[in-house]
Amino acid sequence: MPPAEPDACIPLTRRRLLGAGIGLGTLGVLPGHAAAALRNAEAVDWIPPEDFLADLPRQMRALGVPGIGMAVVERGEPVWSRGFGVVHAGRGTPIADTTLFEVASLSKPVFAYLALQLVDRGELSLDRPLVEYLRPGYLGNGPWVDAITARDVLRHSTGLPDWRKDPAHEPLVPAVAPGVRIDYSGEAFVWLQLAVEAITGESLDASMQRLLFGPAGMRDSSYAWSPELAARSVYGHGPPGAKGMPPQMLREQWQAAQVVAERHGQSLKDWRYADAEAALPEVQALAPAGLVAWPGDILANAAASLRCTVLDYARFMALMVHARGADWELLPATRTAMLTPQIEVPGRWSEKTLGWNLEPTARGPMFFHSGSNGGIFKTFALGDAARQRALVVATNAAQGNLLYRRVVRAATGIDLLAFDV
Repeated sequence: MPPAEPDACIPLTRRRLLGAGIGLGTLGVLPGHAAAALRNAEAVDWIPPEDFLADLPRQMRALGVPGIGMAVVERGEPVWSRGFGVVHAGRGTPIADTTLFEVASLSKPVFAYLALQLVDRGELSLDRPLVEYLRPGYLGNGPWVDAITARDVLRHSTGLPDWRKDPAHEPLVPAVAPGVRIDYSGEAFVWLQLAVEAITGESLDASMQRLLFGPAGMRDSSYAWSPELAARSVYGHGPPGAKGMPPQMLREQWQAAQVVAERHGQSLKDWRYADAEAALPEVQALAPAGLVAWPGDILANAAASLRCTVLDYARFMALMVHARGADWELLPATRTAMLTPQIEVPGRWSEKTLGWNLEPTARGPMFFHSGSNGGIFKTFALGDAARQRALVVATNAAQGNLLYRRVVRAATGIDLLAFDV
């Protein structure tokens, strides 16, 4: 892919923000502690303060985080992005505007947007049983299975596990009836993904490119894999003191699948579940024992396999906080539903929407999601729909969650309960 165009690379400068008409007052000339106090009191903008950014490399070294990318949305538009550190601690390639992060579970809200686009188009119903669209062969039996809907998937009320321990031999079944409690489930998102495949007749990535990534200008986003994507993607790192590089699970699974796809003149971006199922024995013969257990290990994954630049994710967050009215965007009522509590569970400190978590704060409700793949890719996205602003942070290390919390606090002045509960 060619280098990003100049306008796509948003530099570390407040002049661009001022030029966009966003008033910053005297924040830029205040001493660091005074600027932080003003930020916390008035939430002038969500660009991290200059003194915090100057100190960020020290914090990265202390926490063992080789690389980080951040992007900010203000007034419904991406206005700033910045990367620090390196793609791989042993190679020294710097984080750039075109660096792709494995955003882990931040994949889920993006897929939720696609699912709701299909709802708006009349192709998918939130409340029709998923088995009426597709019953995967690995699905178990029982009355609860037949009652699970797309709404249950998006609000995590299916009763299904996050991931099965032995997907090659263990049927997928819910532990409770749908709609009665929250059970965070990646498996549920994959089932909905396969239902979407059945509806569209195309792969997940093909649908994402056609319906969302293309129209939204997210040219550096994919749920799939290719050598070009691999070359721009970060590597995950263990905690400080860990020896050697930890297993790069998705990268290693995809590399084995890539060999098989090329043998057959295919692109992994076009694989549907049936393609992964057919290729599984051949991939398993190439891969280290235990790396690839079932077709889901070598298939684009709606719950976890999105990789993109932080600026591309900011473009998605801009859609969440500010509707422009384009015919491909969610209808106003659907976008509102995506940011509205969808299930009442007594005793919870946060709410589940259609794809997001929602936490009340002193400044009003904030929607958010975190991500963790293999314990070595840690990501976070936060949005304030009322003020049309958002922040996304992606890291490539086990303790990246400790660092992104510092970024969020410094940038927004908000200390979410989600960070400690």
